Amino acid sequence: MQTLLQDLRYGARMLRKQPGFTLIAVMTLALGIGANTALFQLLDAVRLRTLPVKQPRELAEVGFDHQGWYAGHLEGRYPVLTNPLWEQLRDHQQAFSSMFAWGTETFNLAVGGEVRNAQGLWVSGDFFNALGVSPLQGRVFQPADDRRGCGSAGAVISYSFWQREFGGAASVIGRKLTLAGHPVEIVGVTPASFYGVEVGRNFDVAVPLCAEPVIKGEGSNFERRNSWWLAAMGRLKPGWSLEQASAHVQALSPSLFEATVPPQYQSDLAKHYLAFKLKASPAGAGFSALREEYEKPLWLLLALAGLVLLIACANLANLMLARASARQREIAVRLALGASRWRLIQQLLAESLLLALLGAALGILLADDLSALLVSFLNTQGNPIFVALTLDWRVLGFTAGLAMLTCVLFGLAPAVKTTRIAPSAVLQAASRGLTASRERFGLRRTLVVAQVALSLVLLVGALLFSRSLGKLLTLNAGFRQDGILITNVNLARLKLPKERRQIFKQQLVERIRALPGVESAAATSLGPWGDYSNNYIETDQKEIGQTNLNQVSPDYFKALDIPLLEGRDFNQRDTATAPKVAIVNEEFARQLLKSTHPVGRTFRMQWFDHAPVVYQIVGLVKNTKYQDLREDFPRTAYFPAAQDEDPDQVDHLLIRSQTLLVGLVSAVKHAISEVSPEIELEFQTFKTQLRDSLLRERLVATLSGFFGGLALVLVCIGLYGIVSYSVASRTNEIGIRLALGASPGDVLWLILREALLLVSVGVALGLPVALGATRLLASLLFALKPADPVSLSLAALLMLVVAIVAGYLPARRATKVDPMIALRCE
Repeated sequence: MQTLLQDLRYGARMLRKQPGFTLIAVMTLALGIGANTALFQLLDAVRLRTLPVKQPRELAEVGFDHQGWYAGHLEGRYPVLTNPLWEQLRDHQQAFSSMFAWGTETFNLAVGGEVRNAQGLWVSGDFFNALGVSPLQGRVFQPADDRRGCGSAGAVISYSFWQREFGGAASVIGRKLTLAGHPVEIVGVTPASFYGVEVGRNFDVAVPLCAEPVIKGEGSNFERRNSWWLAAMGRLKPGWSLEQASAHVQALSPSLFEATVPPQYQSDLAKHYLAFKLKASPAGAGFSALREEYEKPLWLLLALAGLVLLIACANLANLMLARASARQREIAVRLALGASRWRLIQQLLAESLLLALLGAALGILLADDLSALLVSFLNTQGNPIFVALTLDWRVLGFTAGLAMLTCVLFGLAPAVKTTRIAPSAVLQAASRGLTASRERFGLRRTLVVAQVALSLVLLVGALLFSRSLGKLLTLNAGFRQDGILITNVNLARLKLPKERRQIFKQQLVERIRALPGVESAAATSLGPWGDYSNNYIETDQKEIGQTNLNQVSPDYFKALDIPLLEGRDFNQRDTATAPKVAIVNEEFARQLLKSTHPVGRTFRMQWFDHAPVVYQIVGLVKNTKYQDLREDFPRTAYFPAAQDEDPDQVDHLLIRSQTLLVGLVSAVKHAISEVSPEIELEFQTFKTQLRDSLLRERLVATLSGFFGGLALVLVCIGLYGIVSYSVASRTNEIGIRLALGASPGDVLWLILREALLLVSVGVALGLPVALGATRLLASLLFALKPADPVSLSLAALLMLVVAIVAGYLPARRATKVDPMIALRCE
């Protein structure tokens, strides 16, 4: 230990003498280690860490033993169970010491006008007790708080919501919150460490399940056997294994489903429902849609960041070799005086260790900001993201491991090479020493070739992801993207009877159409890029297929600029008492009707809670994407909203205008508030929603592009160093060539040829690696093959450009060598 401390002190003195080298080395390592740590920290929070609750490994989720097929209404982010099914499970299970159900909700805190949303949870009475969460202020719910008919039984708020909305006031207990127009008393505040059971989200307000009928009113799912909106978790009883619990709930499944068959189901749906089975699975890591969507891209980006760090280490190793050249006489003297080779290697590695530790320390500081930046990148207005980013033992261990690895990677080879010399040879050598030895120069060239090969892999990946994103952004999705304002309206507070809702909505649309600058406006039951509804269609030729459904008002296709290819649009004559009509897209006509002229044909739709309905097709429209730009054009059928027998209180207004967004929003607010100030409004732009639907692709393209650019810079620096070193070591040769009549162009090509040769070898070695690596990227690409020739060619071309840029300045300098001065160098 005493020797190590002595070496570290000596290393610190040597690094202090060369502040430029030290700064470059530390910053290079900090950037590489910081990027890796930031990505690992996010992965740790999303994938590796368990929930911050009591004994999380005892928790299990109860759900279907396969991907369930649901018929009915789905609501929330995890629609696994209905409330009647949950109650049967809760009352009959014996595997769990405590169980709870929960569901997600968005509560509007505003009283009329533009909404102000809070992230909410519906929770059963044992939610907090089962998780072992104690209140910070007030109390949490007990089973007695979750009784049928409880009304507004109070609310428990999160620590962050308490700080944001109430400034952390101690008097918050007993104060009222307005949730969807209903006053609810605050009974407790949870600790700062508890964010719920969903990784990637932080709840604001938790409300008992029994309060759902009061708060939701007509839209309540509480009693409906065909409304899926809850998920269930439990804590295993002592002595019970997860396998035993799973077998137990599977054995219970027939009786549970038998007792909860939805009365609306026809015989075939009921038979399918009764065949369902439940199972128990680990839930210590919680639920997470963020994990499902981003886990694979994050591992991929971590691998790319690791490649950048390897390239940085190769660059540093080159710098260390160049630095060691100036110290060869010192090392030779030490060896001649009796120092062992291992002792000198140890001393040189101590300097590398100091650089690695300084880089890791600065990298941790950078990682915090980079992680927060990544989370903010994923955060959108409609999808707020919360990730508890902490420096736990896994993150610190990962960073420490990176520091040790980088120390070995960039420090060991230079230390070994520097000490592998004969003292007599060095002491007898000329003043330039052995720095130009073929062995050491060969190692530096090898490092540059390795940098080029690794950088080529990064560049190919960056180009593939960027071109894939570009194809998605320029894809013709079948509708107009610019100049569309989406206004979500909720009429629940008006308490309109069903027979008046469609008329009221149509009057709102007409009022908005009359606003200055509005080109067209229409209403739709389903908002783009999120909601969906589908059902099975039977055509007049007995073809059956699942089809996307949407209920729209007249001018819907005009508002989105969707071409009407045949027939007519919906109009005022398509009322509830008129014959049922529909408009279909090209894919519907091609796949189900086997025709390009479907107008006049009919199809039958079997609603799960209604008798079959026959519709006549009155129009054909172009194909459009429905949920995801990556998907193929889906079969879609549109129905007139006026013929909806059960109109909802929520609708989406699509407003097409070329006026400024701020002015349009203000005009729409004013127009709707004149009708009723109690109408709830929420605004989004179509373009923003479309952009947000590509967040994953944008994240991968942005970071892979950054890593690819950084790799190019590092390669350029490495090439510049090796070519400059070559020019310095060949000054005498260049002088002789010039003295014998070589032209500056000949010398320029002589030097550039070396840079091009190194890059060509690196590209030749890197291409097979890139071809193998890109096969893992296929699922993340759109309309591109992993072995895309354009991307591979562009990456190779960029490398050659880098070779020319990095080699030109040293080559240009070589052409200016004075032959007489060069000859005197001997």
